[in-house]
Amino acid sequence: MAGSMEALERRIDALRAEIRRSVVARDAARTRGLRAELRAAEQEWETAITELAEETGDTGTGRPAANSLLPVRDQVHHALTLLSVPAAPKLVAEVHAAFFGTAAAGALAAGRLTHLRRDEKRSFSSAPYARPYYLCAALTAEHLAPARGLVAVSTWPLERRIVGPLSPRVDFLTAAVRVAERAGTVPAGNPSLARLVWRFASNIPGALDTTGRPDTLDPGTVIRAAEAERVVHADADQAHRAAAAERARRQLDQLDQLFGNTLRTLPGTTTRRGGTKPAGNPTVQEKTA
Repeated sequence: MAGSMEALERRIDALRAEIRRSVVARDAARTRGLRAELRAAEQEWETAITELAEETGDTGTGRPAANSLLPVRDQVHHALTLLSVPAAPKLVAEVHAAFFGTAAAGALAAGRLTHLRRDEKRSFSSAPYARPYYLCAALTAEHLAPARGLVAVSTWPLERRIVGPLSPRVDFLTAAVRVAERAGTVPAGNPSLARLVWRFASNIPGALDTTGRPDTLDPGTVIRAAEAERVVHADADQAHRAAAAERARRQLDQLDQLFGNTLRTLPGTTTRRGGTKPAGNPTVQEKTA
């Protein structure tokens, strides 16, 4: 089950990338075909998730099973897989509630996810890669330290988990596209989903229609507006992420590549005066990431 779901998630990621390219190329026919494939793959993923929830005892109430973090872990993974970028606990809870109908605000609060991530780190330390995935950290590009308030998935490429100067905006736009794409595949009449798409759209130039109302918003318009801005920043952001990821592979062990460098200063990290800057002293960018 786990292996097939991971393969399916990689397929969904690949289809989304192809859809972005075809939208930018204005190939409407190819875009329609790819979106049909994406809907089919996402439906298959939904079926697999439902089966997994039944196997793990997730009752669908949004409450964790007694003495277990596993249902909350599943909820976070479902939401992050849909978003495909590191996200804060509040957004994770909103996405899960909008698309899956269950998310206990208390269960997905920042403090609870911090505890959950520590549990993931302990599990990885004791038995590396024993689980199909781990909920881990996004890493700041400057210090390769855990980015404050963000959760990611271990199976993502390291570059996707790096947070550089442009990454918060690029990830916001990517998440907007993912949410709007998914919203376009589900029946209308979900107020929480409409509000979620509207909150993304209200922060993207050209994404809102003339009414500005959540219930009249066109997901396609949101996708086009988000992609139009994202491509402006994408190359520079990817270059920054790639450079930081390469440095992380050289300087960090497997554990720190997933959960961040927190104990030592890394070579090549300097202050503006030329001295070494401690990894535990976050920049403004890291505080807002």
